[in-house]
Amino acid sequence: MPSRTATLTSDRASSYLQQLCKHFGHKVPVEFTPEAGEITLPFGGCTLRADGSTLTLTVSGAETDLDRLQKVIGDHLARFAFRETPVLDWQPSGAGQ
Repeated sequence: MPSRTATLTSDRASSYLQQLCKHFGHKVPVEFTPEAGEITLPFGGCTLRADGSTLTLTVSGAETDLDRLQKVIGDHLARFAFRETPVLDWQPSGAGQ
């Protein structure tokens, strides 16, 4: 399945992971710990990893849905991290590229 990955460096990496998962968990299936999370949207998914000050986000789904996944996850992260104004540089990742 095609996927794209972006990273954010922040002292709040784990907090952002948990905020995103809790927020999406009101509407869609979500599993998470302070270090890892999985958000399952109707049109794809996002895995999150917090390792110290690095938050890694990987969206995966049909090629035609990747831009939408990036936007949904990126826009929500921007709302939670507004003090840091994150800029995510999404790159192709994983197998299936």
